[in-house]
Amino acid sequence: MNTLLWILIGVILYTVLALVLRQLGVLPSSVKMQGPLMTIHTRRGRAFLDWLATPKRFWRAWSNVGVGIALVVMFGTFVLLVLRGVQILQNPPAPTAVNAPRNVLVIPGVNDFLPLSVAPEIAFGLLVGLVVHEGGHGLLCRVEGIDIESMGVVLFTILPIGAFVEPDEESQRKASRGGRTRMFAAGVTNNLAVTAIALVLLFGPVTGAIAAAPGAAVGSTFPNSAAAAAGIDAGDRIVGFDGANVTSDAELQNALEESDTANVTVTLADGTERTVQRSLLVTAMSPNSPLAADGSAGVETNDTIVAVDGTTVNTESGLRQAVSDDPVVTLTVEDQRGEESNVTGPIGVLLGVSPDGPLSEQTDVPGGEQVVVTSIDGERTLDYSDVQAALDGGQPGDEVNVTAYVDGQLQTYTVTLATANDGTDRGLVGVTQGPELSGISVNSLGVVSYPTQQFLGILGGDVQGGLFSQVLFILFLPFAGTVVPGLETNFAGFVAANTSFYTISGPLAALGGGVFVLANVLFWVGWINLNLAFFNCIPAFPLDGGRILRTSTEAVVSRLPVEGKQQLTSTITTGIGLLMLVSLLLLMFGPQLLS
Repeated sequence: MNTLLWILIGVILYTVLALVLRQLGVLPSSVKMQGPLMTIHTRRGRAFLDWLATPKRFWRAWSNVGVGIALVVMFGTFVLLVLRGVQILQNPPAPTAVNAPRNVLVIPGVNDFLPLSVAPEIAFGLLVGLVVHEGGHGLLCRVEGIDIESMGVVLFTILPIGAFVEPDEESQRKASRGGRTRMFAAGVTNNLAVTAIALVLLFGPVTGAIAAAPGAAVGSTFPNSAAAAAGIDAGDRIVGFDGANVTSDAELQNALEESDTANVTVTLADGTERTVQRSLLVTAMSPNSPLAADGSAGVETNDTIVAVDGTTVNTESGLRQAVSDDPVVTLTVEDQRGEESNVTGPIGVLLGVSPDGPLSEQTDVPGGEQVVVTSIDGERTLDYSDVQAALDGGQPGDEVNVTAYVDGQLQTYTVTLATANDGTDRGLVGVTQGPELSGISVNSLGVVSYPTQQFLGILGGDVQGGLFSQVLFILFLPFAGTVVPGLETNFAGFVAANTSFYTISGPLAALGGGVFVLANVLFWVGWINLNLAFFNCIPAFPLDGGRILRTSTEAVVSRLPVEGKQQLTSTITTGIGLLMLVSLLLLMFGPQLLS
């Protein structure tokens, strides 16, 4: 039975049992139930908060810094949400996993990007985030002389998922406006402090103890690929290819490009050897390619190229050799059903034509579009490096002959090279880099490499652009394969599927696999606390940002020479709150409803 179904059954049984116990009067008055959520209230701990709040000047200074940070983040989230909402209204994006409503929830197994394998770390991160957040509110309550009705924890069935502090409403109203603002900002301040501590530890000693293991890490395999047929799976690490050692993904790719052997032996890290019968699986297809399927015959992703002009091909080097002589070839492709068809078209490099470049301005080649360029001055061009080689040494004013596939046929154009705008004296033909082989991407092995070094670099803080870029990359790691260019895999932590790609060394080596657990805990504590801080800074009630907005608006309006100051304050805060609500709804449901 599905794991999520068992969890759902358990939650329902727990809820029913708890409700029965409440009806029978078994549960004490300090325990309150709302579905599977249980809150346990207590007045204990207030003495500890009183003691902790003793250095009031320090805590006020700390919270004043937090107020400044919160105001900046509030403004940023306001602008970001409004602009994104307007963009969705003007040009609704297509529904994707990233903008699916269920992926807003930080629930492993429900959110597509949060696997159940890291549920304990996520739950711990959420617990830490909520405890320090509510603890900050409670501490500043005592600093500002605000009484506390009760404190407690929130349980989802038997799992602690948060904490809460209930300030006395009357005491809160009597507190100064500045005191209330500091109290509201204290939770966000603490979340950001925890984020900083967690990321410093993660960027430093913990990630420093982790290194990439030698070999090519397999993140996944394409369906119907040669690797899948040979039993190579996600989590494997390739250390040998047809007798040669492989220490990195780059070495594996070079071996695939250079080898023309159809049947090869692939060695995995555990010593297992797999015999792979290579085949040219189409892993990506540019929609602008003249060979792309458009409802009729054409090449599609997951097709397999089996022959060129009747000659069997099954390797990258074999394909390049087969298309090197003739700019127009006939490809024999086999679809997923095993049915073969022939597709005839040009093979070259698919280049973008600059609207204001020589090729567009001096010929009838349409600017702003992509065309297949098969040769320059008689030199065959299959990829962009061939284009660079053909133009190497060309000076502004030189003439070159460009053969391109335009309006359904090959045509040769004479183009006078322009001066490049990069300060060099090289000639410019007016094209931008594009995919090779007319936009057909093939892989004769069929594995998707796992970006071991890239993820390790991000976790170690090795990111260009400073602190802001580092934080941004950390936020996007769980869905990196969807939103970060160049990455095809998400990162949810060090789990069973990827721990074999890394080794432990240095002083922390004694912890063994515990280093991976520690890294996961720090990553998710930092990630969740950062998201809690940003979310609570949205200027909408009942979030902290909405409460800070109200006290800040009151402070400004109180200085204005107008009547009805309370009504004006309510109008401003309610208007901004409604705008935030609409923006959030558009962000969550707009792609599904408007696209």
